[in-house]
Amino acid sequence: MIQYILRRLVLMIPVLIGVTILTFVLSNLLPGDPAREAAGRFATREQIEAVRERLGLDQPLPVQYGRYIGRLVRGDLGESLSSRQEVRTELGRYFPATLELAIAAMTLAVLIGIPLGVLTGAGRSPWVNSAVMFFSLLGVGMPVFWAGLIFQLVFYGKLDILPLSGRLSTQVMPPPPVTRMYTVDALIAGQWEVFLDALRHLVLPALTLGIARVASVARITHASMVSVMRRDYIRTARAKGLAERAVLTRHAMKNALLPTVTTIGLQIGWLLGGTLLVENIFSWGGIGTYAWVGIFRLDIPVIMGITLVTTLTFMVVNLLTDIAYTFLNPRIAYQ
Repeated sequence: MIQYILRRLVLMIPVLIGVTILTFVLSNLLPGDPAREAAGRFATREQIEAVRERLGLDQPLPVQYGRYIGRLVRGDLGESLSSRQEVRTELGRYFPATLELAIAAMTLAVLIGIPLGVLTGAGRSPWVNSAVMFFSLLGVGMPVFWAGLIFQLVFYGKLDILPLSGRLSTQVMPPPPVTRMYTVDALIAGQWEVFLDALRHLVLPALTLGIARVASVARITHASMVSVMRRDYIRTARAKGLAERAVLTRHAMKNALLPTVTTIGLQIGWLLGGTLLVENIFSWGGIGTYAWVGIFRLDIPVIMGITLVTTLTFMVVNLLTDIAYTFLNPRIAYQ
């Protein structure tokens, strides 16, 4: 297992290099002038050229890329062209917000989607199965921006029980930064009022982002349970007189959850790179918002940094998913 993990980690290097090359080339093909954006709207031609020379944007693309890789090896993601701040520092501020939102959305997907899939896959009622599958399809097909606006209209506009946007109320101070995830940091600091306020702000964006994931997890788990419940070893377990609950928990669920684990791993990776709409609807201030600003301002170091971090996170999650397989099914062994 250790050799497999080390081999996977080594194989990440060429993938990351390929991603940086592709992102660098595509970023430089975007219409617009990064030097003009960095110099400001009212900059003169001489000022723009001075900024272009200072940032090295007057050099050929291979030279620019070589300098970027040289800094990257030292752990330097460069400086934002628009804010003049270190990209590494800004990612450290924005990424935890997205991670908190993604974890909350996937927690909803796991806690709701898996039980629904298990119950419908092993259940006998066609009406319940049809109803759950109908709402699952509805959740998958619902546009995320529409769901977010509906939730805001209902829970803020009509019921007024949840906040409209943001991560904390204006009168609430953020907890001492440890992870920069407000709910976690508030728990660590024992600030229960801050925790509850952060949790209330987290509900709507997590629900908006998680509703499609609940549907996907429920559908995959349902299909897998239907397949597993038809296997010979399930009939054998029932013939031995095992209770239905024991048949489900000891024999069916472990094997049925393998495809679900794959889905969850992929969904986490997609969530980290696909929160842009939700973050803008709820003014969440995560990596999606940061990416939008970077693309809008042609901030190439920001675009490169976000792509690199998102890709690395996706690959690490996939590796953890493969490792989780061995716990669900000990017969799986990686060489």
